[in-house]
Amino acid sequence: MGDTTQHNKASRGVSRRRFIAGTSSILGAVTLAGHAAAAQEQAVTAAGPITSGAHVPVLVIGTGYGGSVATLRLAQAGVDVQMVEMGMAWDTPGSDGKIFANTTSPDYRSYWLRTRTKQPLSNFLGFPIDKDVPRYTGILDAEEMGGIIVYQGRGVGGGSLVNGGMAVTPKRENFGAVLPSVDPAEMYGTYYPRANAGLGVGTVDPTWFDSTDCYQYARVGRKQAQRSGFPFVFVPDVYDWDYMKQEAAGTAPKSALAGEILYGNNYGKKSLQKTYLAQAKATGRVTISPLHKVTSVSPAAGGGYTVLIDQINTTGDTTATKTVTADRVFFAAGSVGTSKLLVKLKATGALPNLNGEIGKGWGDNGNVMCGRANHLWDPTGALQASIPCGGIDNWAAGGAFAEVAPLPTGIETFASFYLSITKNPNRAQFSWNAGTGKVDLNWQTAWKQPAIDMAKSIFDKINATEGTIYRTDLFGVYKIWGDHLTYHPLGGAVLNKATDNYGRLQGHPGLYVIDGALIPGNTSVNPFVTITALAERNIEKIIAADL
Repeated sequence: MGDTTQHNKASRGVSRRRFIAGTSSILGAVTLAGHAAAAQEQAVTAAGPITSGAHVPVLVIGTGYGGSVATLRLAQAGVDVQMVEMGMAWDTPGSDGKIFANTTSPDYRSYWLRTRTKQPLSNFLGFPIDKDVPRYTGILDAEEMGGIIVYQGRGVGGGSLVNGGMAVTPKRENFGAVLPSVDPAEMYGTYYPRANAGLGVGTVDPTWFDSTDCYQYARVGRKQAQRSGFPFVFVPDVYDWDYMKQEAAGTAPKSALAGEILYGNNYGKKSLQKTYLAQAKATGRVTISPLHKVTSVSPAAGGGYTVLIDQINTTGDTTATKTVTADRVFFAAGSVGTSKLLVKLKATGALPNLNGEIGKGWGDNGNVMCGRANHLWDPTGALQASIPCGGIDNWAAGGAFAEVAPLPTGIETFASFYLSITKNPNRAQFSWNAGTGKVDLNWQTAWKQPAIDMAKSIFDKINATEGTIYRTDLFGVYKIWGDHLTYHPLGGAVLNKATDNYGRLQGHPGLYVIDGALIPGNTSVNPFVTITALAERNIEKIIAADL
């Protein structure tokens, strides 16, 4: 009952805020709204960092989707929560007056502790485009692991800071293959709607889409998909669509229309900083410690868990090591972060009772990228909104769902660009390497072949219909497929295997996994709505039964 009341209160709060935001945009008070949003984001991290020797009821490791959901619902239930985040707060503008760097000109803010950029598109018009940058705790981690580069967001808000915001709920008929131990009726009846409301999900206005210059590339994608017999679907997103209309009209600072996506979005995107985390902070029960990295979790003598945390500076050096006691710990460091930490803790004896499923069932959501060269009569536009809003659905027939992606270079390229999500069955495992003292992942680049074949089920046909060819200049020299990366890491601590059916870790009461590590490798669409909805389901049960 209490939880339902809290949720209703939260829903009322959201709708009231939406009303106020809508009114301010009608009045054209965009600048004011921008200052308010900035103040709200700063408030999220206003309290000082966690101190050594502290005893906290709940420690949440990570501030992405799962951790943010858990934190908000725990705080609403009256529990004080301490969040620790390896990345920065992202609440202070740089020398250019903006918090985030632009996609076309990466700088020190763009990459996590790298000295050279590692862009998903490594080449353009045949020329390499990566460049040297100062080592800094930037926003995008391009983590190279066993045959794959895993792109992850670093900072308060996790992946919500760097993704395209595509907020897709899987088709119900595909859900059984995603999370077989979860009841679809409760997910589609309660938790997906709750997640979509909490995230602020909306869909582009189809009439505006049909006329605006910035979605010419997506209209070309739609026309060509339909001419080859594939359904084109509008895809919901967490971008503020009214704000994008103002960008297009020239009445607001440009964000999506300035190509901002990979390294953060300065204005229009509703990242977790503006949704779940802002609500969590408003409870007065949440503290966030950025630039803090958990290195160990082990049972404490008097009950609960002893947590070791390194505080780091912006060049990645450890400046302090803290010891904290927590009654309960939620692992929400993302699929890779959570899996690596748990595998290490099991292998080194810190958490010896974790079961043999830890580290297994990891997948890349079947991600593969490609570009196509269009004819001169099919220009895709020099101005491209960086926020994708449509996809090509061939999941049932060919095992692929392709988002029609932007290529926001600022020049006409006549190129169509796609990120495909496929039914790739390959799964990798994390394991502890005692020799190096690190966790390895046994993914092999060759395992991407099924994803390429599934994507080809769409694009070979479109090329045949249109008389066009693949681009070979985006991922290297004469290389068609971007088969070296994933934006959607999933699995490693799978629900109902490494944990029980609500994310409680087997063998250690009071430890929970609440992020994408629970989902075994594939969601059939962009995964963050499913991660959010599953976290809503699990935390409701945990609050009711464990607290």
